[in-house]
Amino acid sequence: MKATWNGVTIAESDDTVLVEGNHYFPASALKREYVSFSNHKSTCPWKGTASYYSLLVNGELNADAVWYYADPKPEAEMVRDRVAFWKGVKVSE
Repeated sequence: MKATWNGVTIAESDDTVLVEGNHYFPASALKREYVSFSNHKSTCPWKGTASYYSLLVNGELNADAVWYYADPKPEAEMVRDRVAFWKGVKVSE
């Protein structure tokens, strides 16, 4: 699977986990040169607290486009050390 935004591959991996229609990539697959800090958080009733990264590609910012669960609830252990995407990031094979 490949995640792209603004014409650039943000992450690529054959090892994704599909949860609620979202492909969770290994955190190590995320190309850190395109990632910037975000202090945004949200809560999922069964996965726990999500933290976010923003993307900075070709001078354009996509705020909070990447999320991850640093300490997921036990029933969501499959997303630990993984990242997922939204806000226009295209995930394809």
